[in-house]
Amino acid sequence: MPTAADLRREAEQEAEAAQVLPADAVVDLAELRASTGTDEVLASLDRELVGLASVKERVSELAALLLVDRAREKFGITAPRPNLHMSFTGSPGTGKTTVALRMAELLHRLGYLRKGHLVTASRDDLVGQYVGHTAPKTKEVVKRAMGGMLFIDEAYYLYKADNERDYGQESIEILLQVMENHRDDLVVVLAGYADRMDVFFRANPGMSSRIAHHITFPDYTVDELASIADLMTREIGYGFSDGAGEVFRAYLERRISQPWFANARSVRNALERARLRHARRLLDGAGGAVGREALTTFERADFAGSRVFAGGAAAVARDTAAAGAPAADDR
Repeated sequence: MPTAADLRREAEQEAEAAQVLPADAVVDLAELRASTGTDEVLASLDRELVGLASVKERVSELAALLLVDRAREKFGITAPRPNLHMSFTGSPGTGKTTVALRMAELLHRLGYLRKGHLVTASRDDLVGQYVGHTAPKTKEVVKRAMGGMLFIDEAYYLYKADNERDYGQESIEILLQVMENHRDDLVVVLAGYADRMDVFFRANPGMSSRIAHHITFPDYTVDELASIADLMTREIGYGFSDGAGEVFRAYLERRISQPWFANARSVRNALERARLRHARRLLDGAGGAVGREALTTFERADFAGSRVFAGGAAAVARDTAAAGAPAADDR
């Protein structure tokens, strides 16, 4: 059900539509930007994500297009609602979910989504295990996402060409109908590795034709990963000593080329491991009293103890495979 704020926004939009400006009038785009909070959302995106200049540029371009459409409407110039379904391609940990969250907020502020919330889903949320199970699961997820954005991570797993009895195709067919028939009330984002998404789109041309915006998320550089680590450590009340910063950068230079590296996600995992070593180091120390600086500062040993230094890629791959958890490999 629409909220009071949604109803008020719709009423304001209808009132604006009823007041068509004369041809010689002007629209203050800066004022329009301010009233919709567009710059606020873009600034949040810039604060939350290091780098990704090309991604942020695409988001800014889309925001500009929608703002200009709002300005054109004031003169009674109408155009079909733009297709806003998107594809986000890139490695794990490159900020795809964060961008989707901010994009949903942006579209809500600009009046293109009623609610502006984000619902994330994977194959397990959409595809059933037996006949008659898939349609209810998919429709339930779609229902929750209506008025907002549906973000389907690793969307290519919906389609399994080597399994004729797989029910993923049924979910795809439902999504195709929804993306076409409810495009005014739902934006769908399909996300995953670029090469696998290419295969998925070739196998499902109907899905490809419904995607208007393809945005590529590049991997982070070592400098960008170091900046991300600085942001993360400040968020949790830690800092690097001079020596720790050097060792952590050496860690990144090794880890970035090793198996299952996941960009910002791997940085967060590495910091969590460093917190464990930091805590153990303090408790094992000779003295029982510690001050604020000791409690909030990473030292060289907190990163030098990583198996990335001890065994390199082979050790990381072997230990991770033995544990059966390729996402938790930043030791």
